[in-house]
Amino acid sequence: MPVRDRLLACLVAVCWGLNFPATALALEQFPPLFMVALRFALVGLPALLLIPRPRVPLRWLVGVGVGIGILQFAFLYAGMAAGMPSGLASLVLQASAPFTVLIAGFWLHERLTARQLGGVLLAVLGLAAIAVHRAQTAAWLPVVLTLCGALGWAIGNVCSRRAQAPNAFHLTLWTAAIPPVPMLVLALVVEGPTRIGRSLSTAFTTSALPSVLGLLYVVVVATLVGYGIWNTLLSRHPSNVVAPFSMLVPVVGVLASWLAFGEVLDPVELVAGVLVVGGVLVASRPARRTATPAAPITQPA
Repeated sequence: MPVRDRLLACLVAVCWGLNFPATALALEQFPPLFMVALRFALVGLPALLLIPRPRVPLRWLVGVGVGIGILQFAFLYAGMAAGMPSGLASLVLQASAPFTVLIAGFWLHERLTARQLGGVLLAVLGLAAIAVHRAQTAAWLPVVLTLCGALGWAIGNVCSRRAQAPNAFHLTLWTAAIPPVPMLVLALVVEGPTRIGRSLSTAFTTSALPSVLGLLYVVVVATLVGYGIWNTLLSRHPSNVVAPFSMLVPVVGVLASWLAFGEVLDPVELVAGVLVVGGVLVASRPARRTATPAAPITQPA
């Protein structure tokens, strides 16, 4: 992976790491399932009117929308609403990286080199150390829900890689149009119209301003910028090269949650964070070329 793309992957990690405290703020105002519908409606519905459909098979378009838009965020937001701390959520969700590598290996037959495997294992060791250290602060249900969200993200990653959209940003916008309707129906059934209506009617009050700003960050920065770059990287590189960068997200997420909510860091978490960063760097380090590389995927000008 070129240095430029590695820097872009790190930028995505920063955007997504800051997304967790922003999400925690937004969930103080909006019910979790309705927030998923609202988040993607603000992105996807205008895209249907203004952006041409990406030239990818419909099954991969739907796969990305279901995996990332519905499964990932429905489970993640439900877990956070059930008591998952934002910093710990940013950590557990990164189980998507090894999930992606495993799914891509079986489904896409992407070979995992010994160097990549070592990097992933080192990062997983760091994640496991933080998880064991902090597991006592969260009940099992929020953790399980967040892990289900990580699996949904991995499915979306592999579908995005399989789609290889000529314009990954268009793919990001169109897949955002898939979750709103099913998530709104689910929210009305589970959370009820009264709770949803109350969250909307009080959204423009002064007390709700931090939550609304958190939602705007989630929509603009985490969704448009973050997933636009991420899907672009997945269209250029194998899933097992891109996915390890997501393990940088909890480093940013834990630090951001500490600054925003006073979630205290300690030496164990700091050392484990260094392992995560080191593992990602090892896993993403370009391999020494011993043969003529295959022709790259053509990207639009």
